[in-house]
Parts: sequence; structure tokens; C-alpha cells
Amino acid sequence: MRIKHSLRVLGVIGVAGALVASQLETGDASSHREAPLISQDPVADTTDVYAFVAPDAPNKVNLIGNWVPFEAAQGGPNFHKFGDDVLYTFEVDNDGDAVSDVTYEFRFRSQLRNPETFLYNTGPVTALNDPDLNVRQFYSVVEVKDGRRRVLAERLQVAPANVGPRSTPDYPALADAATYELDGGIKVFAGPRDDPFFVDLGSVFDLGALRPLNEAHLITPPNNEAGIDGLEGFNVHTIALQIPKRRVVTESEPVIGVWSDTYRRKVQVLGDGRDFDFGSWTKVSRLGMPLVNEVVIPLGKKDLFNSSEPVDDPQFLKYVARPELANLIEVLYPGVDTPDSVRSKDIIPIFLTGIPGLNQPANVVPGEMIRLNTSIAPTPFASQDRLGLLAGQNDGFPNGRRLVDDVTDIELRAVAGGTPFTPAFNVFPNNALTDGVDANDVEFLTSFPYVGSPHSGYDA
Repeated sequence: MRIKHSLRVLGVIGVAGALVASQLETGDASSHREAPLISQDPVADTTDVYAFVAPDAPNKVNLIGNWVPFEAAQGGPNFHKFGDDVLYTFEVDNDGDAVSDVTYEFRFRSQLRNPETFLYNTGPVTALNDPDLNVRQFYSVVEVKDGRRRVLAERLQVAPANVGPRSTPDYPALADAATYELDGGIKVFAGPRDDPFFVDLGSVFDLGALRPLNEAHLITPPNNEAGIDGLEGFNVHTIALQIPKRRVVTESEPVIGVWSDTYRRKVQVLGDGRDFDFGSWTKVSRLGMPLVNEVVIPLGKKDLFNSSEPVDDPQFLKYVARPELANLIEVLYPGVDTPDSVRSKDIIPIFLTGIPGLNQPANVVPGEMIRLNTSIAPTPFASQDRLGLLAGQNDGFPNGRRLVDDVTDIELRAVAGGTPFTPAFNVFPNNALTDGVDANDVEFLTSFPYVGSPHSGYDA
């Protein structure tokens, strides 16, 4: 292959030099617009899912899901919101069989107070029940466990859009008012938040370019540059749920698997301001581990993946066991040699089964999900390392997923073999690949709901 041959001319020195120049900066990534069909349905498009035990709530599990990718804060007068015709869920497998044992469902319903104005708000909004808030959205929370449905809450209010300093003069207070404490030690929040990902999307999708490594790239390499956060300034719509461990963890198994599903009705009739739903729900979005559907599953299988269940994931095994991205790294960055065998020691445990002795449940059935060992004590916020497990923190990705976890760099290095699970490849430069973005543009909170405040429309 001529391209492969020409790559080898550059050699490992080019990659090494670029990495040194980058000062080994690190970054993050996400699963925005990951499949053809769901890219046309933003309110149902799951961007990211997180599962972690927080230092300020060590007896509870935090589940966070984000929707509506690339949400512009200034997008009025019809500001972004959850879909009234969409079912959003968190799924929890607590016995390792790749089948959901506990489900948390969220349904939304919008209310328009004054249809005779174009305004989202008719004056400053200082409280959730402020009459100047013209467009409101409410939701219910349902727990499905052991075949029983239990309504945990109804008519909770979604935090409104952060319109601007005149319309929402004290937005943090509005967000606090939209954070609810339910019976049984449960907390829940729904509303706009800053997109917590930090990743150089523009560079990554330009034929796998990594700005700090520009000089080592095969095609017209310019000078090395700092990474650019492609998600800076964008919001998402977040559902955050904090639940006691006992609600989702069994006595015999501390490891849980977590993912999110999003559904629409199979048939829907719209017209004259009245919507009618018919038939059963059909899954349109699924997300657990980041980047799997985005850069591991091929284009022709992405919609199938979104509609499938984790227990059916053996049909995608070949794409995970020998990821295409590993070959691309070798082609685009000559001198980087990645494992060419079935990745049974690193990629498969990280993405499908959990890591033995850490977050792999007994009698595990392979399935793509975030696996979290809830018995491991969380690292204090101030000392959390964004490289998680690769930095020696057992509560970091891929054991669960925290907001600070730098999943792009971690997964780039994992695909290249640069982890302790494959010692022969855990060498420079494999274990130092990076996109050069090392911090989110908005500070994370140290208490629930943890995701930072959304950007203001006025300031966008």
C-alpha cells in the first residue's frame, strides 16, 4: 500500500518531537451526532452519559445524561428544550447479564401561558413560578424495578433557558430551585447546562488530525498548535439523578452497568396543535461508553446500534475487537505501531466486559455500557486526575465516568495499546497521544447536579 509505505518515511521521531512540543496536553471527547438518523433528531440525541460515586455523596450513585448537541444559548424565541414526545431513560444492569434490571423514566410536557406573544419571557424571571416565564416545561420520574412501576415524582419543573442578565438576572438561583429532593434520599435535576465535554472536534474529524501532533501527520503537516475546544460556548439539556446505592446495587454484586436509551412512538399524528401518539415505543438513541458508536461502529451499522440492546452486542464484536481507528492511527501517524491481534486484554475488557478485578461483574455477559464498581471510594474533587485509571485512580474512567475524565485521550491511548493492559505497547508515543484540550470552558460544580451553569444567550 503506497500510503502505508510513505508513512513509514516520517518515522517515530516525528511523532515523538510533536508530542514533546505539545507538552503532553490532554483532552476529552463525546458522542455528538453519532449516527445518521439521530443526527436529524436533536431532542432525542444523547450526547453523553456519566456514572460515578461523588465524594460529597459516597453512599449514592450519580447518573447524568445529556441531550441536544451543539445547543446555542442564543437560540430564541423558541429556546431549546426536552422533547414532549420523547421518553428518556437511564438503564442499570446490576447482575452482569447485559439486561436492564432498574430503569428510570423521564417524560416531559410543555405549557404555554400566553400564546399571543412571541416572547419566551415577558419580563425578568426571578422564580420558577414567575408569571413572566411564558414557556414552562414539567416532567415526571418513574422507577421500573422487579416488574413494578413506581412514580417517584410528577410535575417537577425544568430549569428555564438562561436567556440573559435582564431576563434571568439570577440564573443560579433558578437552577437551584429546579433541583429537587425526593423521598428516599433521591435528587433530580433537568434543564440546560454547559456541555461538559472538552474536545477538539474540528481537528479530530479532519482525517484524525491532532493539533499538538500536526508535524507528525501524514498530510500537509503545519506547525504544532494548541488544541481548540470545539464545544466551548455550547449548552446541552441535562437530566441528573442521584440515588442511594441500595436502589440499584445488589448485596452480592457491587458492579453496575449504566447506559441511556431514548425512545419515540412508532406512530405519531400532528396537527392543529394537537398531537396523538399510537403504538409502542421504539428506541432511537442509545449511549453508554463514549465514542463507541461515533468512531468504532461503521456508518452502515450506526442506526442499528442505536436501536439495539447491550445483550445483542456480540453482533458488533469484530468492530471493537480490532478497531478501525487503530489502523488509521498507524497510517496517519507513522511510527506508531498498534496491536494487530484481537484486543482481548484491553479493548474488550474496557468496552464490553469490565476489567477483571476492578469493574467486571461475576458471570459477565459482554455488552457496551459504563461499568462502575460502587464499592470503590471516590477520589476527592480537588485531587481528581482527568486520566482516571491511567493516572492510578481506580474510580476514574473506564471504571465509571466522571465529568473530569479525559475520555478522548484515554481512549486514543487505549486504541493504540498505550495502557498497562498491553505492556509491550504501553510506551511513548502510544501512551501520550492527545488532542491538546485539557480543560472544560466552564467550571464543574462540587455538588449535585455537578454540571456547570449554562451559557447565557446574551453572552453567546
